[in-house]
Amino acid sequence: MHPRYHIHHCSRKDLSADKWDACIERSPMGLIYGRSYYLDHMADGQWDALVLGDYEAVMPLPWRKKWGIRYLYQPAFTQQLGIFSPDPVSTTLIDAFLDEMHQRFSFAEIFLNYGNVHPNLQPYTNFILDLGRPYGKLAANYRTDLVNNLKKASRRPFQYTEDLDLAETLSLFQQQYSLRLPHIKEATYTHFQHLCQHLREKGQLLLRGITNAQRQLLATALLPRDKNRLYLLQSTTMPGGRQEGANHFLLDRLIHEFAGQDLTLDFEGSEIPGIAHFYENFGSHNQPYHFHRYNMLSWPLRIFK
Repeated sequence: MHPRYHIHHCSRKDLSADKWDACIERSPMGLIYGRSYYLDHMADGQWDALVLGDYEAVMPLPWRKKWGIRYLYQPAFTQQLGIFSPDPVSTTLIDAFLDEMHQRFSFAEIFLNYGNVHPNLQPYTNFILDLGRPYGKLAANYRTDLVNNLKKASRRPFQYTEDLDLAETLSLFQQQYSLRLPHIKEATYTHFQHLCQHLREKGQLLLRGITNAQRQLLATALLPRDKNRLYLLQSTTMPGGRQEGANHFLLDRLIHEFAGQDLTLDFEGSEIPGIAHFYENFGSHNQPYHFHRYNMLSWPLRIFK
């Protein structure tokens, strides 16, 4: 235990899910990824935690085991975790949590949330858009090349729809992008499907798409939702929709649908310049989150990581 802070380590089975989720709920940075049900699905129930006092601040620790050694990793479709707290997270508190983590795990590659700002953590790009203003004011901040693409798209027989099948939406994403995402295994897609089914039952899953005149899907968006955030977890553009600007049209219609509501549209990245430029075109701004990696494995394991 850290001398200044009463931080204790818990396994998943010893946690109070109610107290955990209440802490996430009260946190300004209380992202959906930190919810116990989200971690249970995407880490397959295999996560520990660091808890300050009586759930005054919490940090999930998703782990895997290889060669008899447990190490920390970032589950797929779980952009940022780290420390969640109702109060601002100081660099001193971050150091205390990281010190506790280092004592228990020899290796980690993890992402901490945007509220965990520390000079020793590497920032990563994440674009967000405040939807609280009327659509006209949001659209006034669109960049010129997006406006031109939307003009072209508006001449197409596009239809914005929420009449999408979940299994088909997930399958299309996997078909289009699995080769680009070889680290995501089949079992992970299954876990994500179960998570989406759970979210749908809770009324927290949005599916939106663009179809053409023949009602063929050209682009889809899958977005979990919590009290104040829409998360663009999967955005899929079919080959037939790419040249016609179907994805531009889809996100514009999504913004139109939710404009004026107390919501933030989270575009989920990206470090890839072309994708970053695409999201910036919608008048979004960067809300960085943070990467932390360390390797305290003994020789010769160290050289394999």
